[in-house]
Amino acid sequence: MSVFKNILLNLPEVESPTQRKLSFKEKLKWTLIVLTAFFILGLIPLFGLGQNSLQQFEFLSVILGAEFGSLISLGIGPLVTASIVLQLLNGSSIIKFDLKTDDGKKTFQGTQKLLSLFFILFESGIYVFMGGLSPDPALKGTSMYLTMQLIIIFQMFLGGIAILLMDEIVSKWGFGSGISLFIAAGVSKTLFIRTFSPLPSPTNPELATGAIPVLFQSLSSGGSPQTTLLMLAAIAATVLIFIFAVYCQAMKVEIPLSFGRIRGHGIRWPLAFIYTSNIPVILVSALLANIQLWARLMGNWLGWSAQSVVDWVSVPGGSEGILGLIIKQGSIFVGIMPYLHALTYMLIMVAGAVVFSWFWVQTAGMDARSQAKNIMASGLQIPGFRKDERVMERILDRYIGPLTIMGAITIGVLAALADLSGCLVHGTSLLLTVMIVYRLYEDIAKQHMYDMHPMMRKFMEI
Repeated sequence: MSVFKNILLNLPEVESPTQRKLSFKEKLKWTLIVLTAFFILGLIPLFGLGQNSLQQFEFLSVILGAEFGSLISLGIGPLVTASIVLQLLNGSSIIKFDLKTDDGKKTFQGTQKLLSLFFILFESGIYVFMGGLSPDPALKGTSMYLTMQLIIIFQMFLGGIAILLMDEIVSKWGFGSGISLFIAAGVSKTLFIRTFSPLPSPTNPELATGAIPVLFQSLSSGGSPQTTLLMLAAIAATVLIFIFAVYCQAMKVEIPLSFGRIRGHGIRWPLAFIYTSNIPVILVSALLANIQLWARLMGNWLGWSAQSVVDWVSVPGGSEGILGLIIKQGSIFVGIMPYLHALTYMLIMVAGAVVFSWFWVQTAGMDARSQAKNIMASGLQIPGFRKDERVMERILDRYIGPLTIMGAITIGVLAALADLSGCLVHGTSLLLTVMIVYRLYEDIAKQHMYDMHPMMRKFMEI
């Protein structure tokens, strides 16, 4: 056995369950335990932290499932970065993994985990040594300053490993994946605060933090019409994005299949219109978030302005989007640059979603060949066609290829529009959360129809 494979086999790992299928209660228990641990870790500040320059990137922390300045300052960033790098390397055949065999899949997963550990350490160093998270500036020039930097890096490394292992726990013992859970948890918390919180806003103490209290406050006191319009637009955009996301998620193409030996009996094999679900948006959003963070940090470190780089990969108009910019100007004629910026941002989102969707289909066993094997193994076939895996693959390829591209374009456009509309939270984050919760609902309904509590079953409308 090679040294590399020996390292992969000895990486820290969460033990898989011995039983073939976990009960609903068991999965719910571990999901809630991990979720509670995630929120607790986000409340524990880094020991020795003196300056937190990353606080200004609150909207990026939501996408990365991070709490800057806490033990989980890295969030899911290293895990997603490792996945992006490995998919690109495998998709371009620079490093090729045989994902059709169990050994190849284990090697791929082990390499991804090793790469995640590398990025946890690497990003910890980047955040600290480039001034994003640094010790008390009064210690600069002393040996104690370097010591405190290393202590902060060590804490962030431990937090990164905790996120990595919690992601494994959810994947093996809970519902869905940890990455999706952490994004949904962070966005839900932020959305609740920005919608309902009556506490004063940190940026404007005269107004509340939540949009609904601000709206009532503005209407009752005869406040600024601009504020009223901004709040109404943000609430309306949030509701519309929610509706569109659920509608697109529910769209499916159903392929009729029959049991070869039993005439008159068959099923419909569903292929979702957004075939790769929320994965491409998670990857492209995390990539853009990392570019913005690293550009800022590099700019601070080298003493040059990274604003031009950050502007073109961020939302025009900031958190209020281009819609907020139009409301503030009182006219749709806000110049050509904001619209050019918006178009560029949308093209980046669409192109990124298409690329990552295509790679994800190849690496996650969602391609036509893998699906054909699954269908044939279930004893099913397409009526009127020979029972042959190659025939099944060719027919499925007519659907899976176009669905991969069209679904990716749709989700890319929807994510960009969500950002540009100025939702109460970062638009892409809201879109991701709706898709994550909807997919979670579908999975629970499909897998645990009979073993959940009757009241829960009634709530799920199963």
